[in-house]
Amino acid sequence: MQNRIIVIGAGYSGAIAAGRLAKRLRREDVAITLVNAEPDFVERVRLHQLAVGQELTPRPLSEMFAGTGVELKLATVTAIDVDRKTVAVQGADGPAELPYDTLVHALGSTGNAGGVPGVAEHAHQIASRPGALRLRERLGRLAEGETVLVVGGGLTGLEFATEVAETRPDLDVVLAARGELGDWLSPKGRAHLRKVLDGLGVTVHEHMAVTGVEADRVTTADGRTVPAAVTVWTTGFAAHPLNRATSLELADTGRVVVDETMRSVSHPDVYAIGDAGHALGAGDKPLRMSCASGTPMAWQAADSIAARLTGGKLPTAHLKYFNQCISLGRKEGLIQFVTADDRAVDRALTGRFAARYKELVCKGAAWGVAHPTMGVPVRRRRAAADRAAAQETTRVAA
Repeated sequence: MQNRIIVIGAGYSGAIAAGRLAKRLRREDVAITLVNAEPDFVERVRLHQLAVGQELTPRPLSEMFAGTGVELKLATVTAIDVDRKTVAVQGADGPAELPYDTLVHALGSTGNAGGVPGVAEHAHQIASRPGALRLRERLGRLAEGETVLVVGGGLTGLEFATEVAETRPDLDVVLAARGELGDWLSPKGRAHLRKVLDGLGVTVHEHMAVTGVEADRVTTADGRTVPAAVTVWTTGFAAHPLNRATSLELADTGRVVVDETMRSVSHPDVYAIGDAGHALGAGDKPLRMSCASGTPMAWQAADSIAARLTGGKLPTAHLKYFNQCISLGRKEGLIQFVTADDRAVDRALTGRFAARYKELVCKGAAWGVAHPTMGVPVRRRRAAADRAAAQETTRVAA
């Protein structure tokens, strides 16, 4: 009998896992179904670009998986019953229940309001395509001199703030960071970040905790009021709410606890990858929610499933970080090199070279999804990155 593999979510990790499974396993042995609510693959790492009015390349999932043997089902997942081994979905033809033998949970994450009053009612988020499109429409109606307040000084906040400041220099862009700006970066990285933000005219408030959001302002923990025509909330991501309605073992964050093969520690027929999975990387630190984590998690899960179904050898690769890539508009960027457990080192690339580097990373990630049964070994990609870094170091020294 065929092993029924259901992959829920066709973001970076889900799409890559489905394609890799199709490559590793024979069609007569498995039936792979990929469930996704939207017909197109969404480049989440580019949603800040979409929000400011840039057009993204359409990537229909039906074209990406044509001829792979993967069945695409357009539907929204409404429930996961890991005890009965079924997934409930709602599609154009009504509700349905999909039984599985192996489940790959890749539903990802949502924006995290953090319990702050007024965020849901008044703030915009760019954790999803619909959210980015709503923000795009709102920005299009802003008049010259109006204020866009970006709450959150992490990667998403930095990328959106610089993108909108570059695209709409007529607006007043303000960034509110809970701590010191770029406090996780190297000194070179922090200095470049400040230089770019200053050059774009972005006003930065450090050590500012926003405690309430209204239609035209926010309030802070120290009693200040900051006016804003638009507030954009980028303080992080939250695990998918369906997780807590299951009997899966979860971390405090609501992510599914998995072992080194991305297999649930409580339900061996469930694998959780990307933002859905709580996996430990180097130094036993949880992998952060990011495309940089989701892609290797997808490889690990697919290879582990294939090995268990065919009696092969389980993968032994340890998931490690290499760098953090930050776009700062279309002309500037920052590539912060990190240790295996994601701590910044002294080495960083900046400027136009870093912007081109980040663009190549984004294109490479999209290519990997668009060619689901193909792939480029991590070793080759990292070797190319090392060569690029060496060339830039030589150029700067000269």
